[in-house]
Amino acid sequence: MSAAVTTELKLIGHWFGGVSVQGESGRKGPVYNPATGEQSGEVDFASIEEIDRAVAAAKAASPAWRTWSLSKRADLMFRIYQLIDEHREELARLLTAEHGKVLSDALGEVQRGIEVIEFVCGIPTLLKGEYSEQASTGIDVYSIRQPLGVVAGITPFNFPAMVPMWMWAPALACGNTFVLKPSEKDPSASLLTAELLKDAGVPDGVFNVVNGDKVAVDRILEHPDIAAVSFVGSTPIARYVYETGTKAGKRVQALGGAKNHMIVLPDADIEMAADAAVSAGYGSAGERCMAISVLVAVGDAGDELVDAIKERLPNVKVGDGLDPTSEMGPLVTRQHRDKVASYLDSGPAQGATIVADGRETSPDGDGFFLGVSLLDNVTPEMDAYRDEIFGPVLSVVRVDTYDEALRLVNENPYGNGVALFTRDGGVARQFQFDVNVGMVGINVPIPVPVAYYSFGGWKNSLFGDRHIYGPEGIDFYTRTKAVTSRWPDPATSKVDLGFPQTR
Repeated sequence: MSAAVTTELKLIGHWFGGVSVQGESGRKGPVYNPATGEQSGEVDFASIEEIDRAVAAAKAASPAWRTWSLSKRADLMFRIYQLIDEHREELARLLTAEHGKVLSDALGEVQRGIEVIEFVCGIPTLLKGEYSEQASTGIDVYSIRQPLGVVAGITPFNFPAMVPMWMWAPALACGNTFVLKPSEKDPSASLLTAELLKDAGVPDGVFNVVNGDKVAVDRILEHPDIAAVSFVGSTPIARYVYETGTKAGKRVQALGGAKNHMIVLPDADIEMAADAAVSAGYGSAGERCMAISVLVAVGDAGDELVDAIKERLPNVKVGDGLDPTSEMGPLVTRQHRDKVASYLDSGPAQGATIVADGRETSPDGDGFFLGVSLLDNVTPEMDAYRDEIFGPVLSVVRVDTYDEALRLVNENPYGNGVALFTRDGGVARQFQFDVNVGMVGINVPIPVPVAYYSFGGWKNSLFGDRHIYGPEGIDFYTRTKAVTSRWPDPATSKVDLGFPQTR
């Protein structure tokens, strides 16, 4: 009789006060390898008392951290940039192991996070105030930017390294201390980040990580020593975070869900549009808030576009993210995979046409896989159109005119990202003027702004008045102070200045 094979689970705790801390609440959650379906780790869920300890560490570190000069803080951000850049593959492999995305996507995620760190290396310039000499006779007025104190971030499972960087990098550069509550589905990247920041020279308590569930979220939202909260996740939770946090007197930016459209006009380069639709619809298994979820084919573009996409789908290899030949990995959990797959039943039941059913092309085994899927003849009344699927199911809606396509986007409750494919510059310019969405791509399927602009949507995709990272991120993590000053007339001064006093 052979002995049973047991796999030792990775134990994942917290980080505060500059050290790794094992949880004491007794509550834990599973962490899986989505490619195999096996549990790979166990993450501690923080108690209210443990959240309080993390916040206390951040609060204790805040006074000294705030006094760091801008040049010293900029030097540290350069060291952080270099250290994370050196460990980008280690971070990426953690993402693939716990989220499932292919390694190339994981490396791309880390790169987009690093770009924000690079941006905030210029913090001495970003925090420059304004000055008005002689606003009134003998009176000068100027403004300065100062940090808020302790701030927190609550981040999603789909970008467990990048989205935290979008928050903590500007927050720390502005002089705040930070408490991060990452997704309990893939928490390891945040703890590696904490170690790297310590190695770079970040003082103990300036950056802290607490893992957990709703208990942790609620305590962060109500904690009296946390001045601001950043959040990225689904719209219902974003609304809850915003309403709860602001009720407690906090500054809140809460980025919610999306239903991103890609409009393809009859004059578009169909081959380019099809390539873009495949990469933007199925990259990271569609688990991106900027993923294209709906293709809007205008006029006679529909048949040619669907045929071109269908032709490309067999070439998308689905498999383990660590396999260099894989182009799309699994979904993050079995439950999420099953929910996404359910739209391949409800879609046809409500009148859509299945062009490709990913259940038929999923790899064998227990991994949380779903192959690339395509629904045609979807209408706005269907669940596949109304819901944020967040998986590799792409819907095609057919309309007759540009005006109908624009109306679809503007009437949708989400307003995160949109793309227009056309060769007509005049139409493109009119579209960017007319469309009610926060981020617009012209022949670019995923218009994530570069780090020196800001990321965020409109309508139900954002609660709050500041987008994340970029100039608006600096605004969010600082508050301005206006100073009005008057000094005695030098002519009446008792100090010998060594030269004649004249007016």
